[in-house]
Amino acid sequence: MYVSTLKRPSALIPLGMSLAALALVAGHIAVAGVARQADEGTEAHLWQLLMAAQIPLIAFFALTTLPRAVKPALFVLLLQTLAALAAAAPVFILNW
Repeated sequence: MYVSTLKRPSALIPLGMSLAALALVAGHIAVAGVARQADEGTEAHLWQLLMAAQIPLIAFFALTTLPRAVKPALFVLLLQTLAALAAAAPVFILNW
């Protein structure tokens, strides 16, 4: 039941977006290092868009899936939250 809930596009897309945001941060660190820049670059704007665009998708997933399958939906919401926190952690730790 958990796997079938996780296969829903509204469950997978936010996870993929968080992983893409994390990859952007990791790629930026690998290329430019951790030094603070005077102006936000393309990576910062893409990160912001990826993180913000997840919110309506997660809300849609919660509204459509929670009433039907509470435990699997809460598990997926936990995964989505952990993925978003993993993508946001380097930004806040490095104080960008």
